[in-house]
Amino acid sequence: MKAIWAGSISFSLINIPVKVYVATESTGIKFKNLCREGHPIEHKRWCPVCNREISWDEIKKGYKISKDQYVVVERSDLEKIKLKTTKTIEIKQFVDPAQIDPIYFEKSYYLVPQELGAKAFSLFVQALRLTNKVAIGKVVMRNKEYLVALRPYKDGLLMHILHYLSEVKPLEEIPEMKQLVVVSEEELKLAQMLIQKLSSEFDITKFKDEFSEKVKELIKAKVEGREFISKEEKEEIVTESLVDALKSSLELLEKKKKKVSQIS
Repeated sequence: MKAIWAGSISFSLINIPVKVYVATESTGIKFKNLCREGHPIEHKRWCPVCNREISWDEIKKGYKISKDQYVVVERSDLEKIKLKTTKTIEIKQFVDPAQIDPIYFEKSYYLVPQELGAKAFSLFVQALRLTNKVAIGKVVMRNKEYLVALRPYKDGLLMHILHYLSEVKPLEEIPEMKQLVVVSEEELKLAQMLIQKLSSEFDITKFKDEFSEKVKELIKAKVEGREFISKEEKEEIVTESLVDALKSSLELLEKKKKKVSQIS
């Protein structure tokens, strides 16, 4: 793995040299676009005005100010912006983890100490864990100043990129939200009972991408010249009465529970 950023964590008079590594990656099946004859399609950087393909060394960044008008921004222009957060994760405050709604989390990165910052880094991680706090700060990466949350993870730190409030679309603006209705006490009580019976400790090892597994089986069958057959899952019967559906669900769970106890 290659570090994508190097700098330091800074708060009060404390300075901790760190590096940033990507912590997650998507592992779904990736398809390539083909033409009808099965040839891979290339995506070219094409200028419709110059009527030619543009090489990477010719590419410049531009900000649109009006139709067909752009302000060109060079890398040297961006380097003139002297914010502290261009080289430092500047901690602004410490908060309780429960205060951060999950909707604000965008992406996660590992934070590790640079050679001279191991002791300060370890002290910072342990102090956060003992106080049960998350550090909120700001840092510039890839031409944007991000809001971040730092929290202990195993022996190291996770840096979560947070959405700014302006980046989260208001739920209230979605038309379907106006269709919400008041539920009855019986419905609410039954729903609570069902949730309690279906509750358990979260175990990430029990979950996998079943769709990707099926796609791999499909591809293997095509390579081997076999017909791919997938067992169709039964559709759930939709009950018009919500109360009846909740009661039936509870009864089904009780039957499964008795069956398991009889087997054991």
